[in-house]
Amino acid sequence: MGRVPKVPVARSRFLRRLIVLAGLGAALAMITVAAGNLWVLRESAGQLHPAAEVPSAPVALVLGAQVNPDGEPSAFLAARLDLARDLYRAGKVKAILVSGDHAAWSYDEPGAMMVYLVARGVPADRIVMDHAGFDTYDSCARAHRIFGVRQAIVVTQSFHVPRAVALCRTLGIESTGVGDDTARAYRPLWARGRVREWAAAVKAVWDVSIHRDPVFLGPHETAVETAVANG
Repeated sequence: MGRVPKVPVARSRFLRRLIVLAGLGAALAMITVAAGNLWVLRESAGQLHPAAEVPSAPVALVLGAQVNPDGEPSAFLAARLDLARDLYRAGKVKAILVSGDHAAWSYDEPGAMMVYLVARGVPADRIVMDHAGFDTYDSCARAHRIFGVRQAIVVTQSFHVPRAVALCRTLGIESTGVGDDTARAYRPLWARGRVREWAAAVKAVWDVSIHRDPVFLGPHETAVETAVANG
C-alpha cells in the first residue's frame, strides 16, 4: 500500500483557523439577524391589527411595490391599495399617502397608485403622492419630516408590516399597521419576501442607529394636511 501524504503542520493549522473564523463569522451573522428581528418585534408589538379592528388615524401610509410594464400595480401593490381603499370607505382614515419609487420618469409607483385608487372611488383630493419613497425607511422618514404626518395606519403585506411600523414609530409617527394576506396565493414571491425581511431588519436597525437621512429631503409640504382637512 502507498503511504498517505501528510498535510504540512503549518497548512493544517491555517485550515483549522480558517474553519474557526468561518464558524465565528456565521455565528455573528446569525446573532445580528436575530437581534434585528427582535428589535422589529419589540417596536411593533401590539400595533398590528386586522383592517376592521385597527384604530382610526388621519392618514393611511401605503408603501410602494412593483408596478408592471403596462403601468398597472403588481398583485402585491394592488392588494395594499385595496386595503387602503377599504380603510377610507370605512371612515378609518381621512387621507391616503402613497409613497414609492419615481426615480426614473418611465417608472412611477406613486402615479400608478393614485390612478388605481381614483379608479376605485377614492377622491383624488384625498390622495397625496410621495415620489421619493425609495425604501421603507425613506417612506417613513419623509412622511414625518416632509409631510408632517404624526399618526398613521401603515399598509403593506403582513410579512412586511412589522418592520414598517417599527420604523415609522421610531421615526416619530404614532403608527399602527394593517397587513395584507391575500398575496399569499403567490407562494414563491411571498416566500422570497418573508426571507428578505430577515436581512431587511438588520438594515432597519442600522439606518435608525446612524439617523440616516432619506435620499431626498426638502421643505415641509402641506398636501397631507389639506387632504385630511378635506376629509
